[in-house]
Amino acid sequence: MLRAPNTRASIATFLALISILPRLTHSTKTSYVREACSVTRHQDLCIQSLTPFSSTAKRSPAKWARAGVSVTITEAKTVAGLLGRLKNNKRMKGRNRAAVSDCVEVFEAAIDELHRSLGVLRRLSRSNFDAQIGDLTTWVSAALTDEDTCVEGFEGERGKLVNLIRNRVLKVGYITSNALALVNKLAASGLETAPNQ
Repeated sequence: MLRAPNTRASIATFLALISILPRLTHSTKTSYVREACSVTRHQDLCIQSLTPFSSTAKRSPAKWARAGVSVTITEAKTVAGLLGRLKNNKRMKGRNRAAVSDCVEVFEAAIDELHRSLGVLRRLSRSNFDAQIGDLTTWVSAALTDEDTCVEGFEGERGKLVNLIRNRVLKVGYITSNALALVNKLAASGLETAPNQ
């Protein structure tokens, strides 16, 4: 008779713990991504785009930099596809048509630079870390410049399609800026946190 209340109390405690666990796990994941994104200029966008990597990246600057560049590549490819379709759109005329054509070219270059960056991030080594960081900074910065060049081509222009392009390209620029900040954080954190792969 005396065991029943204890059993019920134990079950109630167990159920309460189970209900709290997902919140604790979510809270831990959120703290990892918030900590990583604290160095970026566009923190909300960083948190939104990188939260799925929290459980694997945790506190690794190398993994966060790799996640940042991966997300940037995905977003840049999506926008490049949009630009490719708009290049052939008959509503794009004159200067805007030329600007879209230029954007297609600079986005191809940006995607190449980002792919090279991701390749380096996948094979970081303590012995070559400084040179690798130099390459990463150069290539991610170049991708950001390419995206800025695309936006500049529409300066002073108006219209629904122009606004769509500008907004989508600016978003890629913000995500690229975040990736660069994560690369810089990796550079500052030094050799001891670079995986020896």
